Amino acid sequence: MTIYPVEAGNFKLDGGAMFGVVPKSLWNKTNPADGNNMIDIAARCLLIEDGNNLILIDNGMGDKQSDKFFGYYYRWGDFNLDDSLKSLGFHKDDITDVFLTHLHFDHCGGSVVWNKDRTGYEPAFKNAKFWSNENHWNWATNPNPREKASFLKENILPIQKSGQLNFIQQTGGSIQNTTELDFGVFFADGHTEKQMIPMMHYKGKTLCFMADLLPTAGHIPLPFVMGYDTRPLLTLDEKEQFLNLAADENFYLFLEHDAHQEIITVEQTEKGVRLKERFSFNELFNS
Repeated sequence: MTIYPVEAGNFKLDGGAMFGVVPKSLWNKTNPADGNNMIDIAARCLLIEDGNNLILIDNGMGDKQSDKFFGYYYRWGDFNLDDSLKSLGFHKDDITDVFLTHLHFDHCGGSVVWNKDRTGYEPAFKNAKFWSNENHWNWATNPNPREKASFLKENILPIQKSGQLNFIQQTGGSIQNTTELDFGVFFADGHTEKQMIPMMHYKGKTLCFMADLLPTAGHIPLPFVMGYDTRPLLTLDEKEQFLNLAADENFYLFLEHDAHQEIITVEQTEKGVRLKERFSFNELFNS
């Protein structure tokens, strides 16, 4: 097995929304805001090459939305999914599986593209199985008013229409080994219904793709919960469970949304779980 980090693009989000009830005087220390109160955000994915399987975890916003839509998110930098895959020697057609932690647009927008004459949409990964779970799929396709703006039909329904949609089966418990793909999954319901956090063993380490359970290193303290979360008190409990386990078992946490830190570890302190070490993917696994 070989794992690669894949940069799908950078953007900005409102710092207040990203940290909920936490005062700016606190979160601005770790995630400094610009003059518009926006903080740097990444769309960092993982690519797993395992035998004949090439599994992509999440895929960013994509590029099919309007200029008005992207104007809300202040995209910056030169990263995009196609060029990142090309730099690794791969193409979208090589992908065998697309694992979607959840169906918010910044995690699954790259799943679907315009067709050639721009009259409709088609899957960007024509040879891949797309993996969600049934509870989350039903939640996303019948969205509540709070999340409706994040669940865009054009990102979701073409996957089902293509016949490429598959579901991870939840057999019980918050952490389970999947039979469909060769890694574990932590199911979390605070951010959105049945978000899936992949956990994989790689080169003697447990690597966890944190998605929106831990968007950035600045979100480690338990009360630092996003305003986007549908059940913030549940997020607090889920973070506590996961971060305690991560500290005790020395998990390596791959941060999808932290534009400046790829991987961190955490440790127990008198103030609770806190940041221990920071790593780039290459120095940790390829040095």
